[in-house]
Parts: sequence; C-alpha cells; structure tokens
Amino acid sequence: MAATIFDHNLEKNPANYAPLTPLSFLERAAYVYPQRVSVIHGGERYTWGETYARCRRLASALAKRGIGIGETVAAMLPNTPPMYEAHFGVAMAGAVLNTLNTRLDAEAIAFMLEHGEARLLITDLEFSPTIEAALKLVKRRITVVDAEDAQFSGGKRLGELTYEQLLAEGDPQFAWRWPPDEWEAISLNYTSGTTGNPKGVVYHHRGAYLNGVGNILVWGMPHHSVYLWTLPMFHCNGWCFPWTMAANAGTNICLRKVEAAAIFELIKEHRITHYCGAPIVHQTLINAPDELKRGIQHQVSGLVAAAAPPASMIEGMQQMGFNITHVYGLTEVYGPATVCAKHPEWEQLPLAEQVRLNGRQGVRYHVEEGLTVLDPQTMQPVPADGETMGEIMFRGNITMKGYLKNKKATDDAFRGGWFHSGDLAVMQPDGYVKIRDRSKDIIISGGENISSLEVEDVLYRHPAVLAAAVVAKPDAKWGETPCAFVELKPNATVSEAELIEFCRGQLARFKAPRAIIFGELPKTSTGKIQKFVLREKAKSTSAIDT
Repeated sequence: MAATIFDHNLEKNPANYAPLTPLSFLERAAYVYPQRVSVIHGGERYTWGETYARCRRLASALAKRGIGIGETVAAMLPNTPPMYEAHFGVAMAGAVLNTLNTRLDAEAIAFMLEHGEARLLITDLEFSPTIEAALKLVKRRITVVDAEDAQFSGGKRLGELTYEQLLAEGDPQFAWRWPPDEWEAISLNYTSGTTGNPKGVVYHHRGAYLNGVGNILVWGMPHHSVYLWTLPMFHCNGWCFPWTMAANAGTNICLRKVEAAAIFELIKEHRITHYCGAPIVHQTLINAPDELKRGIQHQVSGLVAAAAPPASMIEGMQQMGFNITHVYGLTEVYGPATVCAKHPEWEQLPLAEQVRLNGRQGVRYHVEEGLTVLDPQTMQPVPADGETMGEIMFRGNITMKGYLKNKKATDDAFRGGWFHSGDLAVMQPDGYVKIRDRSKDIIISGGENISSLEVEDVLYRHPAVLAAAVVAKPDAKWGETPCAFVELKPNATVSEAELIEFCRGQLARFKAPRAIIFGELPKTSTGKIQKFVLREKAKSTSAIDT
C-alpha cells in the first residue's frame, strides 16, 4: 500500500495503541465497582474486587509452577466460581484455557488432554470417575487440581492440592501479562466430533474481546445485568459471556445443574434479567408446572441459539412473558455470530407471524464482518428469493484462528476466503438468513430434498410432543425416507399413526415421516439432540425391517 500524508511520522505507540484483550474488562470492573457483587454461588458471594484478586492469584500460582505463554490449562468444571475465574486467571499467566465438556466419556477427555498438551487440569470432584479413567489413558504428566464445592458431596480426590490451595500459592497483586499481540490464543474449544476425533478450535484475545462486547450490543444489555448461568461455560466459553459480564460489571449467578425448579427459584430470588440456552432449556421452562412460574414480576430476557428453534418454543416463551432473542453460530465463530434482529413494527403483527420472523437466523453480529449464503461449489451468492439453497459462510474478527494441529481441516474450512459452516440456508428478500438444514441432515427421498427441520417444526406443534428429531432412514425404493424420533411430554399419549397423519395434514405427503420411534432422545450437555446416534438407530431398524 502506498504511503500517504497521514502515514508520515504517525506510528503505533503505547499512548495510542493497545492489543485488545477481554482481561481488561475485569481490571476495569474491579477498579470502578470493587464492592459490587460479581459472582454468587449458593452461599458464596464475591465482589468484583475479590474476583479480580482471585484471578490474579490463579495466574500467579500458574506462573510459579512454570505454566505460561502458549501452554494449556484444562478445566473439567460445572458453572461454579472456579470456572468463571479460570476464564481470566489462566490467560493472565499467558496460558490457554481448554474447557472440557463435562458429559464426555474418558476416551474423549483423554484425547483432548493429550492433543491439547494440557500441563494442568482443574477438575470438580463430581467428575472424578471420568477424569481418573482418562488420566490412565494419557501419556503426559498433568498436574491435577481438585475443585471442591459445597453443593456437591462425595467424589474422589485425584490431585496433589485443591483449587483453594492453588490460589493460596498466588499473589493477589500479581502483575498479570497483557498479551503483546491480540492474535495470541486465549482458549481452546473442541467440537463435538460425531465421526472421528473432535477438532480443537483456537480463539484469540481479539475475538474474545469483540464478542464479549458484541453480546451487549446485540442484546441491548443494561449496565449491571444479572445473568443466570444456564448455559455451560465449557460451551464456546459460555458464548463469551464470562467476558461479557465483566465488561457489563453485572452479577453472575452460578448454576450447577439445569433444573426448572432451581431456575425459577433463582430468577425470583436474584431478579435474573438475562440467561442463555439451547431450545431444550427453554422447552424445560415452558413445560414446567405453573406454580413454579408464579411470582416473576420483572422482565426476563432469554437468548436461544440453535440451527432452528421450533416455532412452538418461541411462541411458548413469548406467552410466558419472557423476551426471547434468537441467535445462531458455531464453535468456530465464538458461539453466536448472527442475530434475528427485531424490528419494532413486528410487534404489531399477529403472534404467528412474529414467531415466523423471529425464528430466522437473521443477520451478522456487529463484530462479525461477513455473513452470506453462497453456492459452495461456485462460491457465488444465491439469489435472495427465500428458495435457493446455499451454505452459510462467515468471515471476520470472531472467526477462529483455525483448528489446532490440523492444517488440512483449517484450509478446507477457510476455502475461498470464507468460513464454511456446513449449514444449508436460503437468503430471504429482506436480507435475513433462514437455515433449511445441516448439509448432512438433508433427506433425499426419490430425488426430492426434504428438510428435517421443516418436519421437526410440525412435530413440535403437536400438543403431546416434548422433543423431536428427524433423520434419514434407508429405503429400498426411495433411497431415503424421513424417520422421526419423538419424546413425549409426561403423561401424554399419541400413536405412531396419529402423529404421521398429523404431519400429513401440514406437509406435502412425501415429507411426512414413514416411521416414528418413541423414547427419550440422546442429547449433548448443551441440550443439542445427537442426530448421529439417531441416524445409526434408523439404519439398524432398516436392517431389521428388510
């Protein structure tokens, strides 16, 4: 680039430039609001001044143990204060935080500890059986730190010290490390690999900072919001909300386990203003007994993220009086990266039309520079006709650095200068994106494409259905046909024939399920239905049928 008059003797220097890092949010919160409550967990309460000191102690203790720049600290923790503090303290030492999915088995955890080259592991006693088995499979030496919690009794101590003992080794005035380059890694998140080993997604300080702020902008969060941790902090670093809440100088209400009674109790006790969750979390609240819902006298805002939350879920939350905002994203884009931005005039429309509009994936976050729907072969935009399918693609500052130790997967993901999401969608005439399906979930029956999400949306409208998932079932004549797995509400009954007929009344006949299998659906710890498990079940039932 040619130099201009504005480049002459105008250089970056410490007075006019600092690399972006979300660690600065905590420093500021502690400086401006040292006595304001930062974290509540049962009887435990911390102020921002105390949380800052505890995070500095953690960073100092890690540094004293020789853990520093570019080294990995893993955490197998529920939504408790140590997990919140790890989001700051680990990076303050220059290290990288790897939050582990607490629902995974020992083999998967062992792979992540080995692949991520963890030096130290902080683990809650609840997960001792899994961690003990995982450590037997790991060849490297890992320092284990046990996190104790008054809300959990039992569990085997595996480490050489407890989390509080580790903090006691540290200095609350520790001069923590501001990264000299905002491109430095801040965290490592593994995708929920359904085939083969999961991929390690690397986040940088810049993206964490920007999405931390982006959440406030997208949601219109007021200062000092009270946030309930229904979303696991291990999932995309809690969609960057640990950093968001420090920037907001709000209050974090911890929650070990997602249960309707506990959620409604905490909403009323602490006047929760905001929470996040997958559709299954919201369905849990909708289907809770009415007596649990009584007594909420303030506005509660929920963020729901999914490829396509059922319209019935959005409608149900609105009828409860909760203000629901729909976002969408992936691990590779720091969690949510699009929002179905609402227009005031939508409020004048019939509820069914509001639900339809709010059920779309929408437009890009303020802090993500590119969102489009492209033909993945030609890399050309699809027409904004609401009909032509292409692949959702992202580019910008809240897109991952890449996959750890996996150049081929990184190159494939960034082919053509865009991040390929794998989600199939249409661009609607108003410029909003609407997902049709995951590319692997499209059912091709007799040459016709069937969106599993479209069929699921109809199933969710049946009053007996709690959860539904539709996958392809091999068929000798049609190649594939839709097979529905359905979980019914407590005490509800409906037959396979009745439910198929219900779908036929609202869909083209060829799109209706040919088979329905009732039972509890397998879900991830974040509430996502594990379709890969159901695809295998559908295949096995096909083998039996033939």
